[in-house]
Amino acid sequence: MGVERMAVVVANEREVVLSGRLDVSSASDVRAALHEAIDLGAGDLVVDLAGVDWVDATGLGVLLGADRRAKQLGRRIVLRDAAPRVRRILRVTRLHRVLTLDAPATSLAV
Repeated sequence: MGVERMAVVVANEREVVLSGRLDVSSASDVRAALHEAIDLGAGDLVVDLAGVDWVDATGLGVLLGADRRAKQLGRRIVLRDAAPRVRRILRVTRLHRVLTLDAPATSLAV
């Protein structure tokens, strides 16, 4: 089983879609894409994490740095559709209190 490389798709200045592993090997690409989207847009920047299966400490640092940059520019990062494993990492590190996470799609169902 191979390691899935991170894919970064900047849909526009309001949405970035990530898939794969957000770790030390993908940090610089993800950081650059997030910073570009933050710098070019306005309002909330949605970071779709549905395809992210792993986040390490470096990846968490990238998300925190992007959140800090967004706040300095009057924007907000919203993490969307994080897998349960990623949400658990955010809870254990208590970063769910700092970063903005949307509600999982399943909890929105009636």
